[in-house]
Amino acid sequence: MRYTTIVKSGLAILWLGFNAPVAFGQTVGQALPAWHEGEMDIHHINTGMGNATFMILPDGTTLLVDAGALDPTEARTQSPRNTKAKPTAERQPGEWIARYIRKVSKAPVVDYALITHFHDDHMGTPTSTSKRSEQGKYALAGITEVAEFVPIKKIIDRGWPDYSYPRLSADTMVRNYRTFLDWQVKNKGLRVEVSVPGRNDQIVLLHDQQKYKGLFEVRNISANGEIWTGVGTTTRKHFPELKDLKPEQYPSENMCSIATKISYGKFDYFTGGDTPGVLQPGVPAWHDVETPVAKAVGPVDVHILDHHGNRDSQNDFLLSALRPRVLVIPVWSSDHPGHDVLDRIYSQRIYQGERDVFATDMLEANKLVIGEMLNRLKSDSGHVVVRVANGGDSYRVFVLDDRDEQLKVKSIHGPYISR
Repeated sequence: MRYTTIVKSGLAILWLGFNAPVAFGQTVGQALPAWHEGEMDIHHINTGMGNATFMILPDGTTLLVDAGALDPTEARTQSPRNTKAKPTAERQPGEWIARYIRKVSKAPVVDYALITHFHDDHMGTPTSTSKRSEQGKYALAGITEVAEFVPIKKIIDRGWPDYSYPRLSADTMVRNYRTFLDWQVKNKGLRVEVSVPGRNDQIVLLHDQQKYKGLFEVRNISANGEIWTGVGTTTRKHFPELKDLKPEQYPSENMCSIATKISYGKFDYFTGGDTPGVLQPGVPAWHDVETPVAKAVGPVDVHILDHHGNRDSQNDFLLSALRPRVLVIPVWSSDHPGHDVLDRIYSQRIYQGERDVFATDMLEANKLVIGEMLNRLKSDSGHVVVRVANGGDSYRVFVLDDRDEQLKVKSIHGPYISR
């Protein structure tokens, strides 16, 4: 049976085949309906300053993937190349993310935070304008600021505890983050773990795991070039041994990104940080991390684009293996997405079938350069919320107004049938 959502005059209507239309709620123009137990919400939050994806899992367990915060004082951030801060620049991104979380979640804490890799647009960087914590001796930027407003129980990243791969990090951003972790562990009971590829027990449901046994899973796919094979918890090393490389040949930060697959019933979601897959001239084949990752992931329903859709991502094999029905582009730069990336996304030669693409904040510069292809976007601005139905058999996409904190629904898409 084919399901189609029609949005008209603020009334969302669901066609059920040849049956009469049935209204499921007057939500366009109104605030997003609250999450209910059994549903899974995936909120792609647009602050204009980097990635942040907040999830409410079926039993109410919460997960935050990244909390980006670019330096607002940098010339590029202030230029037309970058998106503007949303909803305003009156607060820092970390505080906006925390306020969003408190608005949509009934939980008083974030149960899990996953930092895909150590770049400012995914974890936040201290700047001359950063506030200082009232508790620990660290600056508030991105994830460290989120925790100032909403307690975090467990953080998973790619470097704990020594942050030495592929080399010991002396970056100011990472030093500040480590100071934050040390203080939170000692004073707030924070747990910190390194992501272990292949495992499916680092992020689990905390409130009613038994009810969703066999229905829900968070599977670690890759981190630091170690990639799940798809069999048990077995992994293999994709990168050469460091002893066989010169320091300038070491894997890049993006290549070390954590990749994760989240499954609920028939529904699957993939997030890969800034994982690259399109080889640059003259580089070895192991710089393509997307291909071996995609072999382990397989088909999914929703995919947030690797590396914001930058030109080194979304290679042919990844798209043909994942075959996503819905794609989300987290935009903060005029590099997002690359024109050739859009060509691949929409190509019926790579994989056949319909696909809906949503962007959080498409820049005017992209529209001028790329042109017609961006007219195919289902939405070019706003928070993108994927709401998976109880049991995971279907899902809808809500686009929310990001110009204030009312979270008013701009459009509704779906329901889509999970695979």
